Amino acid sequence: MSDTAYAQSLIQEAFPRDKHGSVYAAQFAAYDFMRRHLRKNMTFRRARSIWEGAARRIDAEEAEALKRAKFEEAQREYSHLRDRLSELDAEIAALRQEMDGATVSSPSKTSGIWG
Repeated sequence: MSDTAYAQSLIQEAFPRDKHGSVYAAQFAAYDFMRRHLRKNMTFRRARSIWEGAARRIDAEEAEALKRAKFEEAQREYSHLRDRLSELDAEIAALRQEMDGATVSSPSKTSGIWG
């Protein structure tokens, strides 16, 4: 895989379009992140060319910034998933407790599931 293709996949994984709402917003987030993490002057046009795979070269500093961005995105996603799993665990426990309480009481033959 070429440096350009690798950088393109990194930038698109680190700044997913679905999370940002549009390609433009994802590109702008990538630009903003890279601008803060590079010593050289970063332009939005440069970030867009990396996103589109049109960059002729990828500097080592840019590649490192993109690796860092992907790592931070993975950490955010992992944290979000752990929070969501905790919410689901609590919801399942509440439903299980509700269901166990419903099986203890004897339902009448005419009543449906909801009483």
